Amino acid sequence: MQKAIIGRKVGMTQIFDDAGRVVPVTVIEAGPCAVVQKKTVEKDGYEAVQLGFEDIAERKLTKPEAGHIKKAGVSAKRVLKEFKLEGTELNVGDVIRADVFAEGDIVDVTGVSKGKGTAGTVKRFGQHMQNHTHGVGPVHRSAGSMGANTDPSRVMPGTKLPGRMGAEQVTVQNLDVVKVDAETNMIAVRGAIPGPKGGLVFIRNAVKNV
Repeated sequence: MQKAIIGRKVGMTQIFDDAGRVVPVTVIEAGPCAVVQKKTVEKDGYEAVQLGFEDIAERKLTKPEAGHIKKAGVSAKRVLKEFKLEGTELNVGDVIRADVFAEGDIVDVTGVSKGKGTAGTVKRFGQHMQNHTHGVGPVHRSAGSMGANTDPSRVMPGTKLPGRMGAEQVTVQNLDVVKVDAETNMIAVRGAIPGPKGGLVFIRNAVKNV
């Protein structure tokens, strides 16, 4: 059965497996999430569920949001996110907790990466710096050649240039669920996930599962 949940990144730590080996893990506070809406093939053309995460005061919602939440019969939520889950048995009003996943599951985690601001090509794309001698001058970290001269007389689309770095949606695939604590709604996954501490993340079954 396909599964999904919304959470927040707590931070990274390490645990030891049964063989005594160190396993680097990211701890995620996952759920509880309420099912706010369920979409079906007959009515909407596809199967999906909309989950709500983190309780907030109802006065902070817009009138359309408040009506949407009231129709579902759940408390006001800060985050709403739709997941395409085929064949799910979830219904409106159901509550999903961290124990929807189990140790050994393989998941994909989506988050927004840390924003780095405007960055040059050396930092943004890992390009080499120019020579520090032979008359290069004070442009050692500049982009260098951007292509031909007279023809085509322009910079071609896709050329790697300085610009905004980070603060974009990133998905890390095929992460192992190392530990699940149902009492505290914590999930530990092997490796790193995008975003800062406290950042919003979405967890679901691995699409490729390789």
